[in-house]
Amino acid sequence: MSFDLSTLDLSIIVIYLLFVVALGFYFGKKHEDAEDYFLAGRSLTWPLIGFSLFASNMSSNSLVGLAGAGYNDGFNVYTYEWMAVLILIIFAVFFLPFYLKNKIFTIPEYLEGRYNYAVRAYASGIAVILNILVDIAATLYAGGVVINMIFPELGLPTIIIGLAIIAGIYTISGGLAAVVYTDAVQAVILIFGSALITYFAWQAAGGWAPVHAITDPEHFNIIKPIDDKVMPFPTIFTGVLIIGFYFWGTNQYITQRTLAAKDIKQGQWGAMFAGFLKLSILFVMIFPGAFARVLYPSAGMNEEGQALATALDGTIMKMDAIYPSLLFDFLPQGIIGIVLAGLVAAMMSSLDSGLNSVSTLLTMDFYKKAKPDASPEKLMKVGRIITAVVMVLAVLWAPQIGKAPQLWTYLQQTLAWFSPPVVALFVFGIFWKRMNTQGAIACIIVGVLATIFIICNLYFELEIDMPNFLYTAGIHFGLSSLALIIVSLLTPPPSEEQTNNRIWTVASYTAESATLKDLPWYYNYRIQGIALTIVVIIILLWFA
Repeated sequence: MSFDLSTLDLSIIVIYLLFVVALGFYFGKKHEDAEDYFLAGRSLTWPLIGFSLFASNMSSNSLVGLAGAGYNDGFNVYTYEWMAVLILIIFAVFFLPFYLKNKIFTIPEYLEGRYNYAVRAYASGIAVILNILVDIAATLYAGGVVINMIFPELGLPTIIIGLAIIAGIYTISGGLAAVVYTDAVQAVILIFGSALITYFAWQAAGGWAPVHAITDPEHFNIIKPIDDKVMPFPTIFTGVLIIGFYFWGTNQYITQRTLAAKDIKQGQWGAMFAGFLKLSILFVMIFPGAFARVLYPSAGMNEEGQALATALDGTIMKMDAIYPSLLFDFLPQGIIGIVLAGLVAAMMSSLDSGLNSVSTLLTMDFYKKAKPDASPEKLMKVGRIITAVVMVLAVLWAPQIGKAPQLWTYLQQTLAWFSPPVVALFVFGIFWKRMNTQGAIACIIVGVLATIFIICNLYFELEIDMPNFLYTAGIHFGLSSLALIIVSLLTPPPSEEQTNNRIWTVASYTAESATLKDLPWYYNYRIQGIALTIVVIIILLWFA
């Protein structure tokens, strides 16, 4: 199987790459201090926030993985997407107002005010680890694999280094402003390109009838029964919800652009807009895999238990080749270049967001704490140096990801190992005034021990039977939460300073309601959230 690019398609991709690098240098000239560099001067409006949230989330491994899932695994993979919509609504209502009121640079900074610096440092350290191992390195690896299919002569290491350099150049220069503005462009290209693949695949397959004729009806069910091996119904709440809440509500990688909102309303509207964009994933990224079931007949499994399909030329391919095969087999010249630019856009969006978030965390949560008198200009310089260092570390780690059995499993399991204690600290910290620093430390200790046990059991073959990792995430969260609650209740309550303006109350909700009364209904983010929830319910019922 070979993928050949025309001169026109290659030119479109090169022009696009030059454009995003130039955009980074443009914004780099406008920065004067750390707030400009890390938070775009706190000036972002809702369209930019929404597009950037969406683009940062949709990496190359998402495009490839979702098409493969639409072909082989079924539509239940969409659970991660509709759950994200609901979490974004919860985030906008209950969490974002407190983040913005406290004028924080990083999400872990909230935890210092609520508990103490040690808790902040722990959450920031976890975020750095996950950003490098999951967000940046995995994107480099997955993007490198896809591009290597098209340019096998370049070699995977060379491609990974090239991707890192391109993303690193404009991120180091332009900071969050460059990230967000390029993300906005990349989100449009990504959605447009994915919609084109869906249309051409639907047309080539002859519509839905041929797909239904060769596919078990359960393949199209988003919600799976309790005996499902991959994602049984209860794991939606024991695992998907927890992982999703970490990713969308507490992860600097994603939430940084909401911290840069011009005001609370812009941030909330941006979250709603991102939720609206997330709804499209079923239709423009999973559907093409379903149409591919007609276009590329199943070829059974290989010795590793991986599903195979038959390409148009008769060769046998794995699921990660479905997306590029659809692209090259059914799209005309010129359009291929646009869609490939969308694929590159997905990679760049995830890489730039990961690099910028780690730079912000290390600079503001650690360096500034050690050097409190550092000038804003010095912080910006340190942030740029850290971005370059992180880029190198991610390049070195990326090839190791290829040793994991499945990329998607690697991504979700890694989040499940580390994130439950962090989620407990935020959720109980915001909703329960009685939670204190002693309880937070106990939560961290239990959480770290649980993480060590899970990893040792997996990699050192302790032969202790463990449930589905999505169930394990729920158990991990439960143990961490119990430690937080019990120790907090057995020790003195937190000070007024630790809870003031950091706890959700009915009074704060009522006060916000009064400000929303004067807005037209379509400007009310709560009504927008209700509308999104109704659409989610309709989709789930339609594909029940």
